[in-house]
Amino acid sequence: MRHWTLDDIPWDRFDPTKVNPDLLRAIKAAAMVEGNGADYGTYLCNVFQDDPEFQDVARGWAHEEIQHGAALGRWAELADPTFDYASSFRRFTDGYKIDLDTEKSVRGSKAGELVARCIVETGTSTYYTALKDAAEEPVLKEICRNIAADEFRHYKLFYSHMRRYMERERLGLWGRLRVVLGRLTESEDDELAFAYYCANHPDETYIRKRFVYEYARRAYPLYRRPHVERGIAMVLKAAGLNPTGWLNRFLCNLACRFLKFRADRLNASA
Repeated sequence: MRHWTLDDIPWDRFDPTKVNPDLLRAIKAAAMVEGNGADYGTYLCNVFQDDPEFQDVARGWAHEEIQHGAALGRWAELADPTFDYASSFRRFTDGYKIDLDTEKSVRGSKAGELVARCIVETGTSTYYTALKDAAEEPVLKEICRNIAADEFRHYKLFYSHMRRYMERERLGLWGRLRVVLGRLTESEDDELAFAYYCANHPDETYIRKRFVYEYARRAYPLYRRPHVERGIAMVLKAAGLNPTGWLNRFLCNLACRFLKFRADRLNASA
């Protein structure tokens, strides 16, 4: 099946009157993170250096992530003619580095690495679905629709390879849960904060706490219950638990309350 390209995006339908300034700031930051797919692809190829099949998957995934960044960056340049995606991205990659020399997963095992990748794809597919539903500008809506579909497909791809490694490495339930919880706690890590800073406030001093807050204040209110339900089902599946039933409902209620509480606190602070 042919993958979409930037030429498939209906750029001529761009409507500047429907650009939401808060969404624009979030999109600029997202473009930085998505565009950094090359480094993460290199990292995955290093970790899976003895698995040419998965290395091909990682390279294809990285290529699509870079395309996501390019699409979001081009849209942001349309929405804000003063924004330069290329220079902002250079600023981001100059200041944010991942270890490209290691040959071992930071998750402790290859199976654990793939569990973590499933959690990342859960977050991105959920986020871009929420962005799509919140956006009124038609070009952004189409870009987010395409990216959300890609990220969900990436989840299924990483999940299939995770199952393959589970048979080899026997990562148990508690080991999977440890990776899941560890990756979830990184949702407000330095990468997003620094990306937001580079894209939106490059002339100011970088203060991590401030830019975590600036990003979260714009991202958290986007989520609705259907987004949360789907995301939790994907997380539970990656953890080896039943993705439907009472646990999903319980965690969904908990997550929705947390998101509302967090969004209310962030808005009050603003």
